[in-house]
Amino acid sequence: MICDDLKHLKRYQGLNKNLDTAIDYLQTHDLAALPDGRTEVDGDNVFINMMDATLHSDHGFHPEYHKTYADLQIDITGGEGWGYTNIPGKEIGEFTGDCGFQDSASVVTGALGEGRFVLFFPTELHKPGLVQHGCVGVRKAVVKIKMEG
Repeated sequence: MICDDLKHLKRYQGLNKNLDTAIDYLQTHDLAALPDGRTEVDGDNVFINMMDATLHSDHGFHPEYHKTYADLQIDITGGEGWGYTNIPGKEIGEFTGDCGFQDSASVVTGALGEGRFVLFFPTELHKPGLVQHGCVGVRKAVVKIKMEG
């Protein structure tokens, strides 16, 4: 997991070729101008899901994880909280697509907002979309970055 300011995003080039593709795209495109839904950057290797998300409390929600994709989360408007843990828990439901849930409690929390990002790597348990400072909704981009292979 990496949480940082967007102006430092280039520091993370060289970790993975698909992450490099995502960073290059983010440096040259205006995320706020993208429509809702999926925008392809490099086919299934890198794509962006744009959405308006209603935020929720921490209570009753389980951290998610992915096996193939990293999630680079960026709030365009508003600011959401997030939780993170590396302590595995019991599986909740079935792993479908590239998403599973566990009953682990968040041990690290943080907040996004204008100019910040958080990058969750595959298998890292994370809980995006948490109410932060009274903000109940955000416009956000989730950049999906294929990390396997």
